[in-house]
Amino acid sequence: MEVLKKIGNNLAKLINVKTLVTFAVTGVFVYLALRGEISPDVVMPVVTMVISFYFGTQYEKAQKEIIYKAENEANDKEDNNNAIS
Repeated sequence: MEVLKKIGNNLAKLINVKTLVTFAVTGVFVYLALRGEISPDVVMPVVTMVISFYFGTQYEKAQKEIIYKAENEANDKEDNNNAIS
């Protein structure tokens, strides 16, 4: 049951505006390139930039969450030490 909740939460996080825009832009450029309407030389830098931005912001978000959790744990330990004293 816990696994299903985790999967559901991950899917909910995946469906946000930034993710949808990333997939839409990538899909449109790939579609146009496959149809020959634009050159692959034009597609590659744009798609690379969009995907890099997406994963860069995801990485930054994950790092902030890690720092936030570490700070909370440190504050909790300090509060416990103060309570014991």
